[in-house]
Amino acid sequence: MVKSIVIAGVGGQGTLLASRLIGEAATSKGYDVKVSEVHGMAQRGGSVITYVRYGDEVISPIIPLGEADVLIAFEQLEALRWLKYLKKGGLLISSTQKIDPMPVITSKMEYPDDIVEVLSEKVENCIFIDALSLAVKAGSTKAVNSILIGRMAKDSDIDKDTWIKALKKIAPQKYIDLNIIAFEMGYNFS
Repeated sequence: MVKSIVIAGVGGQGTLLASRLIGEAATSKGYDVKVSEVHGMAQRGGSVITYVRYGDEVISPIIPLGEADVLIAFEQLEALRWLKYLKKGGLLISSTQKIDPMPVITSKMEYPDDIVEVLSEKVENCIFIDALSLAVKAGSTKAVNSILIGRMAKDSDIDKDTWIKALKKIAPQKYIDLNIIAFEMGYNFS
């Protein structure tokens, strides 16, 4: 059994911290873990994806197209952009946040208004979360990653206590409480 997770977002949203959190939780349960951080134009707010694979034995960190069990998207357009990685019957967890990419900023294209509808038609198992609003309620816009990971953790094969311990180990010390609150909000999102 190998679990494959693609995390997609925009530079600065915390996708790398999210992948480290998943890796830490899986490692602490004794799984073999491989993480591949595929940096896009992170420094310019560009697209960033990471792959996390864990299981009894993981040969490669790379997730082939159509093989991801879970796609976690920090932004709607990123969910649509990287949907090709999600396998049939896989789970899409996407923030409803919209961040204009450079072509939209420069008026070369318009941000599509129907992304949630398109994704809902293409994917049987979709969870859309206004993670930014929840993160603000938790105390910081930077907690979006903990909201989304919390929601993913709810459906994972790793127990909640292990996730919290991993969060305490990975999150910056001064933000641990904030991230635990955010994680709980995501975990309890239905």
